[in-house]
Amino acid sequence: MMSKKVLSFALLLALAPAGEAAASAAPLASTDVAPAGTLADGQAAAPAAASDDCSQGFFSRLGAAYRKDAQPVDPNAPVAPRRAMDAPLDAPPFPNGEWQLGGVAAPIGVPVAYGQYPLQKALLCTKLGNWMKRNRIEVNGWINPSANVSSSSFTNYPLSYATRPNRVEFDQLVLNITRVEDTVQTDHMDWGFNISTLYGYDYHYTVSKGIFSNQLLNNPNSNGPLPGKVYGVDPMLFYYDLYIPSIAEGMVVRIGRYLSLPDIEAQFSPQNYLVTHSILYTVDPYTQTGIMTTTRLSQQWTLQLGINASNDTAPWNHSARPTLQGCVRWVSKDNDDMLYPCINSWNTSDYNYNNVQMYVMTWGHRFSSSVHMQTEAYYMYGRNIPGFGPDGEPGVVASSPYPGKAGEYGAVNYLNFELNSSNMLTFRNEFYNDQKGQRTGYATKYSSHTLGLTHWVSSDLEIRPELRYEHSYDVNAYNGGKKNYQAVAIVDAILHY
Repeated sequence: MMSKKVLSFALLLALAPAGEAAASAAPLASTDVAPAGTLADGQAAAPAAASDDCSQGFFSRLGAAYRKDAQPVDPNAPVAPRRAMDAPLDAPPFPNGEWQLGGVAAPIGVPVAYGQYPLQKALLCTKLGNWMKRNRIEVNGWINPSANVSSSSFTNYPLSYATRPNRVEFDQLVLNITRVEDTVQTDHMDWGFNISTLYGYDYHYTVSKGIFSNQLLNNPNSNGPLPGKVYGVDPMLFYYDLYIPSIAEGMVVRIGRYLSLPDIEAQFSPQNYLVTHSILYTVDPYTQTGIMTTTRLSQQWTLQLGINASNDTAPWNHSARPTLQGCVRWVSKDNDDMLYPCINSWNTSDYNYNNVQMYVMTWGHRFSSSVHMQTEAYYMYGRNIPGFGPDGEPGVVASSPYPGKAGEYGAVNYLNFELNSSNMLTFRNEFYNDQKGQRTGYATKYSSHTLGLTHWVSSDLEIRPELRYEHSYDVNAYNGGKKNYQAVAIVDAILHY
């Protein structure tokens, strides 16, 4: 009952600013236009509150910030200086204007905007807000509900994160407290940090063993498609960044828990082209905790090296294993191509929790200013996994009396179109082969095909409808093993605050 109340409140909160945005953006009929500063009957109008009008209360300033963000962007606004190649993509409508690079807030030399969301704007009139601005510390976040209709009745898995079919879901409520290091300047060292906490259904996928993982691992749920409590909390990110401009063309050292580097997709909703995730992403590593270095060798070349406690495992947990990471990113001189090969996790240990060895390559290509694609492929495996050796029962996953190697590989392609500054269209196609069923629970090949639209109501609110069809070829892998296909329609909303 409490979760239903929370969900109802979340949906109301998500829809309220949308109504404000629509009202503020709706044009007046030509017969109703009044001179600026007057009402239709000729009386003087009170000026609308602004987010920086300190004579107004906090919630008035917050509402003013949402109304202002619903207005068209000023094309003559000054552009922040940058020490990097021009941004290859437009954001919005795309979720990011830069070619992919994990492990840093933005590629070295790219400026990061401060105070662009309503909560921070509304705080500026307070002592706390002034102190945060002086120290470049920001608080923001988003709320993300969704609703889906599915051909499955028990589970949508391996579709993620909307695993529960035919329902409204409360996916994410995220709070970020962050300071981003300034990597545009080169005359002094700088620092940054991020503390990001997630609440919602999506914690099922993001949780790391040893960090509040008892919500998931110690709470079996035989009545639902996934184990654990229905809704949970995950301190998704907690890291410290140190920027050292004197090493090569700049180095960022990151210490703490950070997102896995190479994926096109990400754990946080606003960073994705689509609502749902590919099967490749669903079953690969999500976060690591350790030390990562990102070094810019030139505008075209970036090198990343690090060591962590293995995938989705805290260093203090008994399942931790020292694991190496290494990536290289290359961008062509014309900014039309990007290659990002990664050894995302490598060690010599046997499988333990999510200790998989992972080799991945991403290629991004820009056809024009409004059309680009990204393609990712990986091979992943675990050593000496119990139940995956020889002499198992045919067709029964993990039925061997011996341990053995289990591997999987696949590829996913995103083709993205900018329709205008407020809308983008994305086609995603993928192939995946879970050779022994260790990742998805079914030893089969998969394909999935997804079409989605992202519509920006304002810079604070985006709505994403999506259609998806997927198929398993060797066994029935959908709706708990009852079907070999699944069709899903889903829509979500992301409201930034």
